[in-house]
Amino acid sequence: MDTKIVECVPNISEGRNKETVKKCAEAVSSVPGVTLLNCTSDSDHNRSVLTFIGSPEGVVEAAVALCRTASRLIDLTKHKGEHPRMGAVDVIPFIPVKNVTMDEAVEISRNVGKRIFEEAGIPVYLYENSASAGHRRNLADVRRGQFEGLKEKTLLPDWQPDFGTGFHKTAGISIVGAREFLIAFNINLSTSDVDIAKKIAKVIRQSGGGLSCVKALGIMLHNRNIAQVSINMTDYKVTPLYRVVELVRAEARRWGVTVTGTELIGLSPMKALIDAAEYYLQLEDFNYSAQVFENHLL
Repeated sequence: MDTKIVECVPNISEGRNKETVKKCAEAVSSVPGVTLLNCTSDSDHNRSVLTFIGSPEGVVEAAVALCRTASRLIDLTKHKGEHPRMGAVDVIPFIPVKNVTMDEAVEISRNVGKRIFEEAGIPVYLYENSASAGHRRNLADVRRGQFEGLKEKTLLPDWQPDFGTGFHKTAGISIVGAREFLIAFNINLSTSDVDIAKKIAKVIRQSGGGLSCVKALGIMLHNRNIAQVSINMTDYKVTPLYRVVELVRAEARRWGVTVTGTELIGLSPMKALIDAAEYYLQLEDFNYSAQVFENHLL
C-alpha cells in the first residue's frame, strides 16, 4: 500500500518565550507517525512557524495536541507583535504531499477543526479550499480585525465560526484549512522607515494590482531597526522568488533604499530555489531533472 503523506504548517502566536515554543514543538513531535521538520521563531513578529509531516491520522493528532498545549500557554490578551494574528495557534494549513488528494486534505482540516473546538475549546474558521463560503476563503479576510476585534466580528451573521461559538478568551479563534504549498519569504530593507516597506508591499501584492499569487505586508523589525516586506507566495510556479526580489529591489530604489537581505521562513520546495539560481546564474539550456545531482538519487 502506498504511503500517504500530509504536511502541516501551523503558525503559533509566540516567538519570544523559548520554553513555550519548545513545549508546543514537543506536543507535535511526541505524536507517533509525525516528523517535525522545522521550527522557526521571530521575536519582532512574535510568531513561530512549525513544519511537520506524517500520515493523515498522525497530522490530525499532532495538530489537535498543539492546540491543547497552546491554549494553556499562550495568552493573546498579553500578546504584542508585528504579525497579524487571531488565535494562539493562528493558522493551521494542511498540504497534500504524497498519495493524498486536495479533497482528502479538506476532510482532514474539517476533522481537525471540529476536534480543536471539542478538545481545546477554541472555535475555528475554515479557509482556503476548506472554506464554507466564498468570503471566508482568503486568510486576510478571515483574520481582519485580529484578536482584539473578535467580540464584534463573531456577532456578525456572516462571521460565526464554523466550529464553536464566540471565541476563546485567551486563545482566540484558530483558522484551519487545506491549500497548496506556500513559501513564506521576507525581504529586508536598508531603512527604518516602515512606511516605505508598506508602500512597496502594496505595489507588489496581487490585491494591489501587483504580482499574481503574492501577498505582502510592510512591517518594522524593532530588534534590528529596519523595515521589512513580509511576503507569502501562494504559487511559486506562477510568480517565482527572483521576480519578487527584483520588483522589490526596483521599487526600493524609488525611495533611495536597497535590499539588504532576504529570509526564508520554514521550508521551500527545492525547485523554487533552483529557479532562482537559474535566473541569477543566467544558465543556458538548463535541465532541472537531468542536471541537478540530487534528482538522480531519488
